[in-house]
Amino acid sequence: MTNYKEIIGYAVVIIVLLIASQHLNVVVSGSMEPVFYRGDIVVVEKTNFLGIHEFDPHDVKVGDIVVYDAVWYNSPVVHRIINITEINGTTYYEIKGDNNKKSDPYYVTADQIQERVLTFNGQPLIIPKIGYITIMLRGF
Repeated sequence: MTNYKEIIGYAVVIIVLLIASQHLNVVVSGSMEPVFYRGDIVVVEKTNFLGIHEFDPHDVKVGDIVVYDAVWYNSPVVHRIINITEINGTTYYEIKGDNNKKSDPYYVTADQIQERVLTFNGQPLIIPKIGYITIMLRGF
């Protein structure tokens, strides 16, 4: 007979894993090489996770790597903010992949920014290559 402490322990582990998995993002292209590569996983904080605001997208700065909803691509994009400008009272972010020659085709607003890649000592937190499993399953 399983005791209640074991059941509670399993439940806690499952909850922690579910929360952790929501803070991981698989890199699907080489646009940010050599910072991270296709198949790497980046650790992120979210603008809104179950009602918890882990960061304010209005507080991002040049150099931050963000995940945003692009109007020009059908999946979230993971690129770096390279410039912040204001046009007619609205703040816009110019974003670019480190390995791309040109900026992304459209400016981004704070409302489009959903996640920011966490860093430690100025380096993004990365789990290398594990994301290839997801890429293969999704067919990217």
